[in-house]
Amino acid sequence: MSMNPHETGPQIGPVFFDRRELDPILKVYGRMVAQGEWRDYAMAGHKDFAEFAVFRRTGDAPAYRIEKRPALQTRQGQWAVIGEGGQVLRRGRDLPQVLRVFDARRFQVVE
Repeated sequence: MSMNPHETGPQIGPVFFDRRELDPILKVYGRMVAQGEWRDYAMAGHKDFAEFAVFRRTGDAPAYRIEKRPALQTRQGQWAVIGEGGQVLRRGRDLPQVLRVFDARRFQVVE
């Protein structure tokens, strides 16, 4: 039995992010906090996916969710950025490319 963590097989336990995945996510998060756009985050590991949710204000619904769904890796890609209304803003196999959705947008809080 091989113990290679990069082999695909049945997932045991919750899906979560590893350090190489969290680094670019936290870099984007830090940039958006510095710009005053985001104020809080939450991470959760579920049976089929991991989620990094960002909030404009503590207690609000998530403004954006970054999801990792390993089962979709060979299809449309395991990474997705999902907007407030549940719409998929970008999906792909390459996390840094998917996170570029935040580079192209000018965020404004509408009161």
